[in-house]
Formats: sequence, structure tokens, C-alpha cells
Amino acid sequence: MSKINTGSKLEFLEDPDALVGQFGKAEVFLEKNRNIVLGLIGIVVLAVAGFIGYRYYVDGQDEEAQTAMFPSVYEWESDSLKKALNGNGANEGLVAIADGYGATKAGNLADFYAGVAQLKQGKFDEAIERLKGFSSSDLLIQARAYALIGDAYSEKKSYGEAIDYYKKAADYKPNAFFTPTYMMKLAVAYEQNKQLSEAISTYNQLIEKYPNSSETANAKKYKSVLEGLAGES
Repeated sequence: MSKINTGSKLEFLEDPDALVGQFGKAEVFLEKNRNIVLGLIGIVVLAVAGFIGYRYYVDGQDEEAQTAMFPSVYEWESDSLKKALNGNGANEGLVAIADGYGATKAGNLADFYAGVAQLKQGKFDEAIERLKGFSSSDLLIQARAYALIGDAYSEKKSYGEAIDYYKKAADYKPNAFFTPTYMMKLAVAYEQNKQLSEAISTYNQLIEKYPNSSETANAKKYKSVLEGLAGES
């Protein structure tokens, strides 16, 4: 005989008669609410089917965008920036690909390429907009995009905004290869923004964290100069 725990919420797990009763209640509930239950099931099925269909569509669009982007990337690598951005008549440029295939990985990458090209052209506002539209979980390229946005703001002499993005670049998945460069940019932006103590602090962090970096010698030199200036003020 099974042990019955009278009054327990788990009674139906211990008592076969109680279990049958619970199934009976469930059947009554389903009978009374058949339309609601079927409707909910239908919504779930449609949502799953819609998601699968969307992913299939996006994957197809991504392949199309990659094919379209290939000639523009070639122009970009050849420093033919105008053709890379706007196309050459036979092919779409990076701007059109980024705008037309924004939901795809290739379209996202086109934003990065376009932003770099516009930065080289001195179109800093356009470059900032493109690079802000780019996102990646890659170890290196996202930090690079942040640093390039900082470069664009520095060219505009908007040093406060440049500082924000150099910080993002330096803090994004730090590594000994590229992070010291971003920290140098950050320190210089602090200096340009008349924040000498923050610049000195950044140089100190670079020297302590990355003593073997090629940037460390310059960091020590610039830090010494700034400490002299700070002592005179």
C-alpha cells in the first residue's frame, strides 16, 4: 500500500487515486478551454515556423550580400575608396550593401569597411555613424571599430567623445597586442582634453600592465613630460 500524505500538495505523486483525479481535472480543463489551448498551440507553431523561415531568408540574403561585397572589398583594399563606397557601375558599393543587407553578417561587415573608407576620406560624421552601426563579438575587430570612432572624434577635436570610445577599445577583451595602442590613444586624448592627471594615470597603467609592449617606451617619455608640466602648474 502506498503511503498517503493527506493534505499535501504532492499527494497525487504518492496516491494513484489522487493521480487519476488530477488527470480527470486536466481533461475537464482542456475540454472547457479547447479553443484557447489550440489557439496557443497555433501561436507557438507559427512563431517557430516564422523564426525558421526568417533565418532561412537571412542566410540566403547573407550569401547574396557576400557575393555583392567581394568587388567592393577588392576596391577597398586597393584604396579606391570612392568605388568601394559607391560601386563602379557594375557592382554595388559598400554603402548600398550595408543599407540593403543590414540584417546579415555581410551587411554588418560592410558598415565597418564603409566606416573605415569614410574616415580615410575625412568624412568623420559619416564614418562615426557607420562604425557605430557595426557590432561584432570578434576578439579584435570590435575594439578596432571603437578605436576608429575615437579617431574620428579626435579629428573633429571632440576629445570627450574620443575618450569614451578609446576607453571602450581599451576595455574590450584586453590583450598585449592591441590594447597598449588603444591606451596610448586614450592618454593622448586625455592630454588634448586638458586632463593631465588622467593621462598620467593611463600611461602608468600601460607601463605596469604591458611592460614589454612597443608602446611602453613612448608611454614613459610622455608620462615624464606631463609630470613636469603638472609640477609647474
